[in-house]
Amino acid sequence: MPRKIRELEAELKRAGFIIEPGKGSHRVWKKGSVRVTMSGKSGADAHHYQEKDVKQALLKIKESN
Repeated sequence: MPRKIRELEAELKRAGFIIEPGKGSHRVWKKGSVRVTMSGKSGADAHHYQEKDVKQALLKIKESN
């Protein structure tokens, strides 16, 4: 069962990412030079590529520390 977008965004927030408003339902999460764009309502199921993007962003942050 796919996770919800709100769960992915909560992970980003815990990792220290800051949200920037985007266009429409898009939100850009940034930390340093790492950016992740999330789209859709927070209660919607996350797509596989969104989960992949969040996982890669968290790994980049972990590697840079």
